[in-house]
Amino acid sequence: MRIHRHRQRKPKFNIPEYRANERIDVPEVRVIDENDVSLDILPTHKAIALARERGLDLIEVSPKANPPVCKFADAGHFKYQKEKEVRKQRAQSKEVEIKGIRLTMRIGSGDLTIRVEQAKKFFEHGNKVKAEMILRGRERAHFDKAKEVFGLFTTQLGAHYPIKVEQALKNQEGKLFMVLARAS
Repeated sequence: MRIHRHRQRKPKFNIPEYRANERIDVPEVRVIDENDVSLDILPTHKAIALARERGLDLIEVSPKANPPVCKFADAGHFKYQKEKEVRKQRAQSKEVEIKGIRLTMRIGSGDLTIRVEQAKKFFEHGNKVKAEMILRGRERAHFDKAKEVFGLFTTQLGAHYPIKVEQALKNQEGKLFMVLARAS
C-alpha cells in the first residue's frame, strides 16, 4: 500500500554577493574597522586607501543603508565565513514532508487504530499527514459514509495530539483527501 511521494526538494539557500573595494560604486560609505569600531562616514576612495594601508579589503556589508555600511576585512575570509553560516543553516533546517495514509470505506476499527498509530509516528517526526481514500464503483454514491471515516480518523488522532486541518476534505474524481498537521 505505497503512496507515491514526490522527489524531496532541498531548500535553496543563496549566498548574498558582497561588493568589495573598487566594485563599491557609491560616493560615501560608513566605515567600520576590523575591531568593529565605527570610524565615520568617509569618501569611498579614502576608505579603500585606508583599508589597503591595513592590508585588508573594504567590503560592503549593508548596501541598503544610507550611506552604505562597509567593513575592513579580508574578502576571502569574509566570504568563507558567510558560506559557513549558510551551510550551518542548511544542516539545521529540516524540510517538512507530507506522509500519506490510505483509508478505505469499509475499514475496520483495528485497521483504523493502526493508521492512527502511523499518523502519530509521522507527527512525532515533524511531518504532515495526507489521509486519502479512493472510492471505487458504487462507493462514490456514499460520500457521507466516507466523511464519517475521515471524521473517525481525525477524532481518534485528535485524542492524542492537537491537530490542525491544513487542507479540508477535498474530492477529486472519486479520490478524497485531506492534509493534517500537528498544531503546536
